[in-house]
This record gives sequence, C-alpha cells and structure tokens, in this order.
Amino acid sequence: MAAPRPTPTPLVPRPDVERPDPSPDPDPDLTNGNGVGGEAAARPGDAVRPGSGTGDERHAGNGRSGGASAGGGFDAGDLDRQLERYRRELTGYCYRMLGGAHEAEDAVQETMLRAWKGIGGFEGRSALRSWVYRIATNVCLEMLRSTQRRALPMDLAAPAPGTTQPGARLPESTWVQPMPDNRILPGPADPADQAVARESIRLAFVAALQHLTPRQRAVVILRDVLHWRASEVAQLLDGTVVSVNSALQRGRAVLASVDHHPAVALPPADDPATRALLDRYVDAFERFDVGLLVDILHEDVTLAMPPFDFWLQGIAAVRAWSDQAHDPCRQARYIPAPAANGVAAFGHYRPVGSDGDVEGVGMHLVEVAGGRVRSVHVHLDPSLLPLFDLPLTLTSAELEARARPRH
Repeated sequence: MAAPRPTPTPLVPRPDVERPDPSPDPDPDLTNGNGVGGEAAARPGDAVRPGSGTGDERHAGNGRSGGASAGGGFDAGDLDRQLERYRRELTGYCYRMLGGAHEAEDAVQETMLRAWKGIGGFEGRSALRSWVYRIATNVCLEMLRSTQRRALPMDLAAPAPGTTQPGARLPESTWVQPMPDNRILPGPADPADQAVARESIRLAFVAALQHLTPRQRAVVILRDVLHWRASEVAQLLDGTVVSVNSALQRGRAVLASVDHHPAVALPPADDPATRALLDRYVDAFERFDVGLLVDILHEDVTLAMPPFDFWLQGIAAVRAWSDQAHDPCRQARYIPAPAANGVAAFGHYRPVGSDGDVEGVGMHLVEVAGGRVRSVHVHLDPSLLPLFDLPLTLTSAELEARARPRH
C-alpha cells in the first residue's frame, strides 16, 4: 500500500444555494455533428468569477481577417478576441481535468476550433463563456476515454530508502505534469483569492482529482473550484441538479478518502524570506553542498523525480540519496522560471561539452512552508521547458545572464 501522499487543504465548498433559472427552455442535444455542445439555459458567464475575462494574448489570432462573418452574430475578428479572453481559464479547467500540461493546451486548441466551426449554431440564449465551457468539457471527456489516470510517484509506491537507484523511466502519460501559473490562473487579484487559486492547482490536488471519474471531476471543478451553481453545471452536462449534487457528494468523498499529510499554508509568492530561502536552496544544489541543503529541509521533506516512480521522504533519506554519485545533480544549473502549481519553479540544466554550454533536463518545483523546503518535484522532461518560456539549450554566456547569482 502506498504511503500517505501530501495533498493540499481541500477547497471550501460553496454552499448549495440555488437561484431560479433565468430561462425555463429545455436544453438542446448535448452535441451536434462537430461534438459542439448545445447552448445552456443557465447563464454561468453572466457573473464575474476567478479567471473571467483574462486571456493569454500570446496565442491571439487565428489568421482570419476581421470583418468576415463567423456566424452567431460575430465577425471573425470579434470572435477571435472573445475566445482569446477565455483561453487562460479554459487551460486551467482542462489542466485540472486531464492532469497533463501538453494535453490541456491541445484540448483548448480543439475547443477553439470546434467553437469556430460551430458558432453558426450559437443563438445567444446562453453566455458565450458557458457555451465554450461546454465544448471544452466535451473535448476533455472524449480525451479521457482513451487515456490512463495520471499520477504522482506518491500514488504508485511507498517511499523508497535513500540508497535507491533510479530504475526504468515510465512513459510521460503516467505523470501529472507541472503547469506555469501564468497560463492557468487569473491576473492580479485579492491576495486571499490568489491563495485559494494557488491551492486549486497544486500538484497534489490535481493528482487527487485524477482519482475521480471524468464526470465527477468536471462537477467538482465547476462547483468547488470555479463556483458554478448546481443548476448551471446541470445544464452544461445535460443532467439534473439532483445528479450534479450526487456526483459532487461522491467526488468530495473520494477526495476526502485520499490519504494526505496535514496541509500547510503556502507563503505569499513575493515573500522576502521565501526568496532568500530559495536562493540558499539553489546555491546548495548547484554546489551540491549536502550539508547546506539538509539545513534548510523540513523534517518530513519529500523528493520525487518523474519519470522514475520512486520517491523519498525525510531528511535522512534525502541525505543518503544525495551522498551517492548522481552526476546530473552534481553539475546542475538552475534558471528562475515562472511559478508553477502555486510554488517556485526553476529550469533544470546540465553541462554539455567543456565550454560551459548547457542543455535542458526538465523543471524543478520547490514548495516552501514554515521557513523550510517541504517538497521537491524534479520533472525530468525537457519538453516542459518551452511551457515556461525557457530554451532547450543555453550558451555559457546566456546561462550566466539568466542564472541566479552565485554567493
């Protein structure tokens, strides 16, 4: 049996208070020939919620000229702009549903394509946002029919002894992947709202969601993370309020049954003490100073290294493992990256040749709590680097320009 795995504080459920539906119209068929959902009578897009109206404009534009009719009362340019407003929040939704960073972006692209193809059937009886969310839900449910459940190493085995050697690499599709906060979270917001949003994308919470059936997953995310009303979710899923509430209760029960350590509050992202601790951590790892590294670890620290299925727990195990000759770790260099899954992230590089150039190894996520490093996830997958706007290779000069100063 796997040992307890760290998970975040369960999100506080929104009270199940319903308001009358603004329209009694029956819901059309869930899909048409393009897999595009019918319009929902409830209007979840009418209220401003976390992520509403925040888009990542890096993806704006589909190569269509403005002025041409896209159908549904939109011209091409206007539809592009409207859809791009929802890209970031849709990516967050698909990421929580699927657990894979690349899969989530693929799902959003497919959602945008289906929206473009199906906009002619959009009659305006519901908000565009709710209609697009319905398409995204269909896309995710279809993708989940042909994929296995993603996990963290903590889901697969008990903690290993510090003398463990990495075994075979498991396929990328095995693992919950990290995702940059700036691709899935709303922009500047109240600090309390930011803290709740960060909790909802922590690796452990995303991994816990993967234990739910796809329908339960959609209901829990829409109700407890995005705060849609049960009537709105029922319209989106072509179900009833009773079925939604039942799925929500079952989903919450499954999440509660997943063993977890007592949750700890994450410090603010801009906390000076946290930044100083991260500087010490990077310096210790780049120098491979095991003594300095151990001094800043929490007594129950965990270390995981996907695609390997082993993980370590406790200072003694991490020290024993670090004392072994792991050349990639001893020569590692770290580049600051945008935060991922609510915690600090670094691009992980190793030298190639003798001229100081480096190549990407993957992403390194560090969770800090109580003035100590509480968990470390080293995702050895170079394909993750571009998600964080990091290059796959760096010359020695580029490395020194981007790396944290050595102390």
